[in-house]
Amino acid sequence: MQRLGSGGAVPAEIRGAIVALGNFDGFHLGHQAVVGRAVDWARAEGRPVIVATFDPHPMRLFRPDAPPFRLTSLDQREHLFARAGADAMLVFQFDEALAALTPEEFVAEMLHKRIGPAGVVTGEDFTFAKDKAGTTARLAEIGAPLDIATQVVGAVSTPEGQPVSSSRIRAALQAGDCPTATRLLTRPFAIEGIVQHGDKVGRTIGYPTANIDMGKYLRPAYGIYAVRGLLPDGRVLDGAANLGIRPTFDPPKELLEPYFLDFSESLYDQCIEVQLIERLRPEAKFDGLDALVAQMDQDIARARQILAATPHVA
Repeated sequence: MQRLGSGGAVPAEIRGAIVALGNFDGFHLGHQAVVGRAVDWARAEGRPVIVATFDPHPMRLFRPDAPPFRLTSLDQREHLFARAGADAMLVFQFDEALAALTPEEFVAEMLHKRIGPAGVVTGEDFTFAKDKAGTTARLAEIGAPLDIATQVVGAVSTPEGQPVSSSRIRAALQAGDCPTATRLLTRPFAIEGIVQHGDKVGRTIGYPTANIDMGKYLRPAYGIYAVRGLLPDGRVLDGAANLGIRPTFDPPKELLEPYFLDFSESLYDQCIEVQLIERLRPEAKFDGLDALVAQMDQDIARARQILAATPHVA
């Protein structure tokens, strides 16, 4: 799959594509429905599929001081879009210049001139351009004279009738509710990052961890989690992780620290992905390492039970 920037026209071989247009952070059930519609449309007409996303998230421009809220990195989105059937991912750099475009300018310059799509698929709540003046109806109106057809995908709900949205997923994760987030995403929420050197205290107590900075990701509820690690070579590791500030140690430092079961290889400087399967308990401060290790033994035993009963979802 090709990964394209928005600075120039797309290659000739993928002009005339069907474009799925949206932010798609998290790529949950609703986003999957939009991209799925684009794939079906494109395949019916023998056209390529482009998924167009925005980076950084528009909210980061308008609310630069907002706490981290990202559910997926661009690399994760690229992987997910490819699995969904896309031929290319186009990343619109969301800056002040892009935000200042009128609906007419966005459709003419960013879509018609740069991509040359035959069709565009969006969700029903998609808005674009300056002051969110662009709606799905406006997109259809502006696109028609430019030979850009449009389709709109309605809101997606769970079988229980609950709406699927990124905000609901974020709320679930902040409450430590991994099962709800997993259902809405169709896979566990996962944090991807480079394993960095830490203070190596884990080694001294028999629980060496792979330390990962949380970066721009949403902060789920701090606590201990049953996790799965996905290594660059494709191996999948079960484990337990502390996500938080490690209150037993001074000074506090926010990290994701997975300990992988029955694994002793070095992971330093490798990019790994850690899936949060279930929250075991909140973080706690212990009176010494012996008490900490005793609790960790219990956490590991429980994580083994949970993961043994939970199939891996890539």
